[in-house]
Amino acid sequence: MVLWLKAVHVIAVIAWMAGLLYLPRLFVYHCEAEPGSPTSQTFKVMEHRLLRYIMNPAMLVVWVTGPWLAWVQGMLYDHWLWAKLVLVGLLTGFHHALGSWRKNFAADRNGLEQRFYRMANEVPTVLMIGIVILVIVKPF
Repeated sequence: MVLWLKAVHVIAVIAWMAGLLYLPRLFVYHCEAEPGSPTSQTFKVMEHRLLRYIMNPAMLVVWVTGPWLAWVQGMLYDHWLWAKLVLVGLLTGFHHALGSWRKNFAADRNGLEQRFYRMANEVPTVLMIGIVILVIVKPF
């Protein structure tokens, strides 16, 4: 059962990370679209579907299977795991920020520039690097 749980966890992580990396990129392009234009409307649909049908379920599966794996494998007292959970918590916070920004785009109220979203696009990459190092190297 542990191998199946790991497989589901990794699949969910990949789907979630794909969305965390792609949605800010959509925002960069959405900034260029005239509010109310057909292009803007297309971006709104894409952003909504990505967040609602891929990212939200994937994040939920990550948060269910991750702690379950830690419990089943007796890792609950490992310090690297708690550091990883802090980084996953930051990813979750970023996820919710993306949701808030998406709502602003949906209401044609985006007040942020492309540069902001380009920089925000790097956040999940940096957090992912830290998470992978903690999981593979287990430095403490």
